[in-house]
This record gives sequence, C-alpha cells and structure tokens, in this order.
Amino acid sequence: MAGTAGRVREAWRRSAPGRIWRQGTALELMHRSMGFAALGLVTLMPLLIVVAAAVPYHRAGFAQWIVDGMGLSAGPAATVRRLFSTPGKVLSTTSALSLAALAVFGLSFAASVATAYERIWDLPANAWHAVWRRAVWLAVLTAYLFVEAQSGTVLDGGALPTALRIAFTLACGVLFFWWGQLFLLGNRVPARPALTGAVFTMVGLVGLRIFSVLVLSPLTLTSAVTYGPVGTVLMVQSWLIGVGFVIFGGALVGRQLHSGVLPEGAQSPAAGVAPGPPPGDRAGDPDPADAPGGRP
Repeated sequence: MAGTAGRVREAWRRSAPGRIWRQGTALELMHRSMGFAALGLVTLMPLLIVVAAAVPYHRAGFAQWIVDGMGLSAGPAATVRRLFSTPGKVLSTTSALSLAALAVFGLSFAASVATAYERIWDLPANAWHAVWRRAVWLAVLTAYLFVEAQSGTVLDGGALPTALRIAFTLACGVLFFWWGQLFLLGNRVPARPALTGAVFTMVGLVGLRIFSVLVLSPLTLTSAVTYGPVGTVLMVQSWLIGVGFVIFGGALVGRQLHSGVLPEGAQSPAAGVAPGPPPGDRAGDPDPADAPGGRP
C-alpha cells in the first residue's frame, strides 16, 4: 500500500498538473493576482478614461471595458458606469502631476507583470535600461483594451457582426499575450511555449467571462444595492483578480507543457538550483586534500 501511494505521489509530481501546482504555489499566484488587480485598477482606470476623453468620436473607456469583459447585463452595467468620471470632464481637470503619477503607477503595473513572467521562466531580471519595454508594453495594452471596447460599438447587432467580434477579440488577445510575454522578457524565451501560454490565457479569459455572466453579474447588482458604490468596486476588483490569475496561470501552463524547452540562463524546475562545478574546481576554492583531515 505504501509503495502504491509513493508511486502515485511520484507520478503526480512528474505530471504536468503536478508541476503547474508546485510552481504556482512557489510563485504565490493568488498573491500576485491580487497585486495585479490593485495596480490594474489604479492604472488602467484613469489611463483608459483619459484616452477615451482624448478621442474625437464615440468614447468608451474603462467602464465599457469592464462591462464587456464581465458580460454585465443592463442593471449591473449601469452601476459600473456610474462609478467613473464622464470623459468630457476629464481633460479639463487633468494636471501634469496626475499624469506623472499615472506614469509611475503604469510602469509599476508593467513591472509587476514582467517580474511574474520572469519568475515563471526562472529568468534573471532585465537590466534597468529595459524600462522602455515596459512603457511600450503599457501603451500597446492601453490601445488593445481601448480597441476591444470600441469594437462593441462597431460590430454590434446581428449574428455575423457578433461572430466577427468574437473572432477579432480572440485573435487580438492571443497575439497580444504572445507578443507581450516575448517583448517584456526581451525575447529570452522560446516562441512556441509563449504562444501556448497565450492560447491558454484566452481560454481562461473566456471561462472567466462565462463565470462572470453566471455569478458576478447578478452579484454586482446585489452588492450595489446592499453596500452602494463600494460593493460595485469590490466586484470589479474580484473580477480583476481573476484576470490576473488567468494571465499568469496561462503563461505558467504554457511553460510547463513545454518543460523540456528552457531559455538560456533558466534553471530546471525539477532541480530547483542550477548545477555548479564540484567542490575544489571553482576558482578560489581550496582543494579537499589541503584541508585538515583531507585525503592523503
């Protein structure tokens, strides 16, 4: 019986789900997802509102992206839209100090995503001058989210526009998460595992949307009635935690499904530490024979 249990544990340890579970635990996936949600709320919300205020046509910012992403019905969607400023009033009240604070929060948000990707791939941090990659990634992320929100007004009504929008959203999402992981990591990871992670990320986001439609959408309205605007914020924050979990989890699945493909400089997750030369072969290490009690 003990031998069977040991073989089962060993099979689980070597399996892809077992590796994903162990690395997700070591990565503190839920903790990182909560940080993603907190920084995402203070970064993406004002960023998309400012962008929405600057465009001369139909304005759909952070609120519309939340409504689309969560699949909210009319009642919960109205409670979310009431939380955010009217885009027409934003530009006249935006100061240089608020833009500077937005840039700091935005780069911190991008840095948290890059750090999580580096931990997933066991890579050292990029050099300090690679901060430009985070700025470019944040700009592309803003454009991606804004275009996705605007696509709901362009491709709206009818089965064909809906199918086109779904295909457009899925394709853009896979391309963005594939490019984003490669770009933030300085092209230090293989493209195929990154693509697999991007596909699983979009699969997870689809599943999160279904869960949101069935569970979070009615809870948003209930929380708004019970707790007021704070209840709506809590539901939006809960959904953003799920988004962070899916983004990091998708990259983790992509890496572990290609566990034999390691980037240069990465440590093998099975070993835990990079192998080094034996004692006495490293520069500056004494030979064991010279130590007291050593070999003759």
